[in-house]
Amino acid sequence: MPRDPHAMTTRLLEWWREADPAPPVSLPSYSAGDQARREACLDRYLDAVEAELRAAPRSRLEQAAAEERLTAAFRLFAREALDFEERHLDLLLTGGFTGTGRELARAARLFDPEMSADDVFQASRNAWTANGLQILLGLPARLTPAIFGYSMLYPCTDNYLDEPAVSAADKRAFNHRFGARLAGDRLPPLGRHEEQAWTLVGLIESQYSRIESPGVFASLLAIHRAQERSLQLHRTDGDVLEISFEKGGASVVADAWLAAGALDPAAAEFAFAWGVALQLGDDLQDVAVDARDGIRTVFAEVAGREPLDAVTNRAFAFGARVLAGLDGVGAAAPAAIKELIRTSFFMLLTGAVGEARQCYSPAYVRELERRSPFTFEFLHSRRRRFTRRRGILERLAGAFSGGIATGERGADRVGLAEAALLMRA
Repeated sequence: MPRDPHAMTTRLLEWWREADPAPPVSLPSYSAGDQARREACLDRYLDAVEAELRAAPRSRLEQAAAEERLTAAFRLFAREALDFEERHLDLLLTGGFTGTGRELARAARLFDPEMSADDVFQASRNAWTANGLQILLGLPARLTPAIFGYSMLYPCTDNYLDEPAVSAADKRAFNHRFGARLAGDRLPPLGRHEEQAWTLVGLIESQYSRIESPGVFASLLAIHRAQERSLQLHRTDGDVLEISFEKGGASVVADAWLAAGALDPAAAEFAFAWGVALQLGDDLQDVAVDARDGIRTVFAEVAGREPLDAVTNRAFAFGARVLAGLDGVGAAAPAAIKELIRTSFFMLLTGAVGEARQCYSPAYVRELERRSPFTFEFLHSRRRRFTRRRGILERLAGAFSGGIATGERGADRVGLAEAALLMRA
């Protein structure tokens, strides 16, 4: 953990209060003609993916050929529509991310054949965050037992805690026992949900010693406490920003500890701050659902009362200040990983504005849309298009995560990452 997580949270809350509510001016802008050209590139890529969906590979030879075609299509799309350079593409496609996605999906299906595609991709997102931290900290991006265990823990535990048939008392008892297991108590598991959670904690323990790597397990307890405290966001008590900052920061700090096993203070503090920025992005993505369900976030509390223009501008400014800290972390890391982290964060916020257009003033939507490579209506329509094809997307992802033997040509190149991008959309 950072040397003083409470002091770190206090500092970041001050950054939030100091964040400029004026519109961001440093983002690139795109003309209508430029957006139309990029949209045509995206449509060509989606057409290529759909062609593979209609003829999902059945043999290893067909699978390898499909992966080659998807790799080529993705490279072309990313270069022409997103302005990625070869160094960015090499990092994404051969730097370990796609291998991690494939290995995690395969291992997740073995661990729990009933796990949904949504849960697998939730776990993959966390593993990819850990991969980014590995590269940032000068380590190879790979799926380790600890990263798999942590990435799978919260889909598994959340499924139990979200089950309507389970009483509130039973959920509180599970949370208490789960915290004790994270602390090292060897409690016998009660039921299948505890068996799964205990097994995943055991995977982390198989890689890291509690004696030699106490920071790893302190970080797991910190995110567990933050998750428990975040339940207050369903009620009216508790400071919304403080709770969400603690949760977001603790989550990515845990990723960093599990990725590296040891962290210097600068790396721990950046990971905590980045986690807070990502939490803001996630909360903005979920603003409509959270406002409907009465879940309190800095965005949901404003939605419906006034436009989200100013609070979203604060998120842009806050994120820019956090990401300026990248320059002090990972001196040996490739510049491409830092560029991708910055680009993906601002695309996350811009895309979230496009999906929640009803929460903003028309002038703000027009201004942010100029900052997007694609028009908001175009992105929304393509999301609907692939939502209707969710079943065959899952089939394609399953084919690409299940069949090629280690070492076979194309085995760690492409497939699940592209499918995941489309599933997220």
